[in-house]
Amino acid sequence: MQEGQLFTWGALGTMAGASLLVYFVVQYTKALVDRWLPWLPTDVFAVMVAWAILTLAQVASGAGAGDWRLYVLAFANAFLVAAAAGQINNKALNPPGGGKND
Repeated sequence: MQEGQLFTWGALGTMAGASLLVYFVVQYTKALVDRWLPWLPTDVFAVMVAWAILTLAQVASGAGAGDWRLYVLAFANAFLVAAAAGQINNKALNPPGGGKND
């Protein structure tokens, strides 16, 4: 990691880095999306954000932008990243030891 950078393109290509950024992006933009696109479920929006982040991270890391496999693989991984971001949200709202699900 370079000094002064919390996220790097390499870190965004990992499950942990991508999931954390997806969580933040969705949390900060959810109200706007709900207002402008009320028919779009948050889960689908999270997959779209994850796909964009994973695609950009791969292209920025040197993957060929003209290779269709990049986009298909990023789309498949976007579901995993969005699900992990959803779990981050669940833990933030219902932390372990909170008594609700103990």
